[in-house]
Amino acid sequence: MMWLLRMLLIAFILFLIYSAFKFVLNPKRKLELAHEQKQFFLLDDIKNVRKNFLLTYKGVIFEGEKYLGTTDHTFEVVSIFIWPHNTSALNGLSKEDFRNIEMEVAVFYPNAKIDWKSPIHEFMKK
Repeated sequence: MMWLLRMLLIAFILFLIYSAFKFVLNPKRKLELAHEQKQFFLLDDIKNVRKNFLLTYKGVIFEGEKYLGTTDHTFEVVSIFIWPHNTSALNGLSKEDFRNIEMEVAVFYPNAKIDWKSPIHEFMKK
């Protein structure tokens, strides 16, 4: 009986260690932490074109939608649309901030044309 209790205790401790490890390495937690600290962070599955990416910049969360197309030699992401989750959080951002976001996304998708959805699209045209 004592042997069974010891095994259950060891299994429980291993489960706690595993859970803590998964929590620390969770990418969503890293996104939330960067959002709170108003830093840049891109959460993306580069290998999955169908999955949208999330990014945070200066405390604003943006979502990006990727579209697959052809380049000269391969199929790659050729178009990206980005929009904010909350338009009221855009207060204080300048055109330079949006250009910085475009440059950061272009690091991961160099052949993609980056477009903004409303209201940023109209703001960038001015």
